[in-house]
Amino acid sequence: MAITISTPLFLHSPVSPCSSPALHFRSRHVQRRYLLQSWTRRRPICFSLVEAGPNVRKEDIIIVGAGIAGLATALSLHRLGVRSLVLEQAESLRTSGTSLTLFKNGWSVLDAIGVAEELRNQFLEIQGMVVKSEDGRKLRSFNFKEEAEGQEVRAVERRILLETLAKQLPSDSICFSSKLAKIEKTATGQTLLELVDGTQLLAKIVIGCDGIRSPIAKWMGFSEPRYAGHCAFRGLGFYPNGQPFEPTVNYVYGRGLRAGFVPVSPTKVYWFICFNSSSPGPRITDPSILKKEAREMIKGWPTELLNVIDMSAEDTLSRTPLIDRWLWPIVSPSASAGGVVLAGDAWHPMTPNLGQGGCCALEDAIVLSRKLAGTLKSGRPSVDDALRSYSAERWPRIFPLTIRANLVGALLQWENPVVCDIRNSIVVPKLVRLRPLLEHTNFTFEPLSL
Repeated sequence: MAITISTPLFLHSPVSPCSSPALHFRSRHVQRRYLLQSWTRRRPICFSLVEAGPNVRKEDIIIVGAGIAGLATALSLHRLGVRSLVLEQAESLRTSGTSLTLFKNGWSVLDAIGVAEELRNQFLEIQGMVVKSEDGRKLRSFNFKEEAEGQEVRAVERRILLETLAKQLPSDSICFSSKLAKIEKTATGQTLLELVDGTQLLAKIVIGCDGIRSPIAKWMGFSEPRYAGHCAFRGLGFYPNGQPFEPTVNYVYGRGLRAGFVPVSPTKVYWFICFNSSSPGPRITDPSILKKEAREMIKGWPTELLNVIDMSAEDTLSRTPLIDRWLWPIVSPSASAGGVVLAGDAWHPMTPNLGQGGCCALEDAIVLSRKLAGTLKSGRPSVDDALRSYSAERWPRIFPLTIRANLVGALLQWENPVVCDIRNSIVVPKLVRLRPLLEHTNFTFEPLSL
């Protein structure tokens, strides 16, 4: 018999995109606004205590979401001899999207969980970065290893990364077509998950890796991610006879507009265009419209960038708003509560300006897995203590990176022509040093061991 304290949370409808105005770091009202948004976040909606039915499936650890954070956490736990079950609402791995850049902190985690070499064999190591103005003038170039010894940079196709992680898991580790409908706590302190098909699962630990619009984060009281004032076109150029570019990140800076491309493999090149917009704008899915708008936006820019766009397959094109969530101390909820914990974008969505979203998701996975495995095997400390320890360890790493990524994006999106001229003539050619900007890729952790 259920003991209902209040109405449980139903999670069928997606969270609507935020339409807040662009961030401007020229005044202090931004921080005040973020604080206000955090204070006015929704409190946890579900306070129900229920008793599990007789046919409920019981699991020690359930991971919601088969993205990078979810699969990396499952594989890290597997390497430590701990079973978990991954629930994915889609019918198969969600392999849409193009690529993501992984720096040495991401590769160190992939090494630890045993998939790095397979991925290295498929993707080019990026040697450096070239920055140009919109008229094609070269402003500066950098060599990654000269700037930061031991650095490793590769752009990895999201599809291949997910497939590589998934195939290392036992065959019964992922349940597809498993969309969460309801989440409740039981009188014994466990978590009851109900899927849209009526299936019930009872878990000692639930790990929310369900992305930037995470229903579990909403249930835990987190605010919705906030629009950062910029949108991005993205795509993946395909050259069946071989792409012609050196393994270098190529950036082009304009006024309130920047673009870039980076070789991914011998035949593929990732590209992006980031532009200022006071609102996220309408959702566009028509590939012909996306390609046309992207080309129009950089009309007159270096032709090599336009050529990469022309070579893009339609199913790789996208236009998305850039969003993040600032985890203010004291104000923001903890990453864990009562055996439920968040990882990756579900906890700390960040703008892609530092290339750390995927890397931080991988870091979360290995730190959380070690703490859980140690607790489950030794019984010390308690699960709640282990989850709090994970949150306390990761927060000082995540919060500054989220702010830094947002700030870098805001600075690179300046529209004032005088400021842009100073950037192109003085700041980038003479003042910028890449080494300090790569310090955040230093990340150490204890190796996985049984």
